[in-house]
Amino acid sequence: MKVTETKIPGVLIVEPDVFGDHRGFFMETYNKQKYEKLGITVDFVQDNMSFSAKKGTLRGLHWQNAPMAQSKLVSCAAGKVIDVAVDIRKGSPTYAQWVSVELSAENKKQFFIPQGFAHGFLTLTDNVEFRYKVDNFYSKEHDRGIRYDDPTINVDWGGLLNGIEPVLSEKDTTGPTLENADCNFTYEAFR
Repeated sequence: MKVTETKIPGVLIVEPDVFGDHRGFFMETYNKQKYEKLGITVDFVQDNMSFSAKKGTLRGLHWQNAPMAQSKLVSCAAGKVIDVAVDIRKGSPTYAQWVSVELSAENKKQFFIPQGFAHGFLTLTDNVEFRYKVDNFYSKEHDRGIRYDDPTINVDWGGLLNGIEPVLSEKDTTGPTLENADCNFTYEAFR
């Protein structure tokens, strides 16, 4: 298994070992002992899946406030996405900076996003099946989000929108900017 550090400490790209032959392939999508050796020591408690029928669907940028904050290990089981993590920990040296990775059924990469980050993705194909492992249960009361096109963060989204309006939920259409968001993360709490 290969792990790649990103420019933001703690945000990791994981490439699981894949064993293939004429029948297809086998891979472990999660093994607690192996992931702990990589530094991913959270206790995952819930698995989620989303399906997006159309290319250009944008989900994000979302998080849950503490005490229900979530770390996420995400992957794409069908189709292809650009996945983005944004540091929203006030006082962090990388505050409002973002990193992205292409996740697809073909490359089988995973993206680990610790607590204190907003998360979102843009579908690059139709029929995307996206999977999440999280270390805290969903809490509607703590669910938050910011606009995908926040000017402070300025996510590139791979240049793939090129003036095309993304397919958004009502929540993502009306979300606040980072400056006006209800976010209770501080850098000191996550060091």
